[in-house]
Amino acid sequence: MESSASPPRSRKAPEERREEILSEAASIALEEGLERITLRAVATRLGVRPGLISHYFPAAEDLVDEAFVRAATIERERFFPADGSPLERLAHFVHHIETGASLPLARLWLNARHLSRFIPSLEATLQEQDALDRARLRAIIEDGVASGDFAAVDPEAASIRILIAVDGGGSYVNSTDDLSHPAHVHFVADVTEWTLSLAPGTLGAVAKS
Repeated sequence: MESSASPPRSRKAPEERREEILSEAASIALEEGLERITLRAVATRLGVRPGLISHYFPAAEDLVDEAFVRAATIERERFFPADGSPLERLAHFVHHIETGASLPLARLWLNARHLSRFIPSLEATLQEQDALDRARLRAIIEDGVASGDFAAVDPEAASIRILIAVDGGGSYVNSTDDLSHPAHVHFVADVTEWTLSLAPGTLGAVAKS
């Protein structure tokens, strides 16, 4: 007679389990906000006990920090493609913002900046991730200056101005007002084109081509 007992569960390797926890926590961060990341919430999504989550992340703040890093890293790769000319890569960056594809990330950053007032470790994480974003954007601008696509600007200063424009627009991400005016929709593009001495509408035309 064949046994009706269920086959034993295979235990996941620690690295695999940790990645699974971080991935789920990052999803919660993007969908619901960093404050909704709790050991119980992650455990519920994974169908495990909270004690398993605390085994890998004894402090909830550590899980919040690393979940933010995971989410920000995933979105960074979508923002900054590796292929294409400097102008095409920059147009992709701006188009990603104008089409609303970056809204989950904008909400996450706004959320993280607020919570960082109460979680010192998150403030340090924010600074690290901001520096990585700035480095990616600066590299595009450096390439564009070298190729002659952009004016001979200071890449560091230019990247700071553009990211301030991104953050400024992102501060309205939770607003219920009508934000369809072109001055709002194209704000990042306008600042970027002004900063790099590009003709108005250049980035939009490249994105559509």
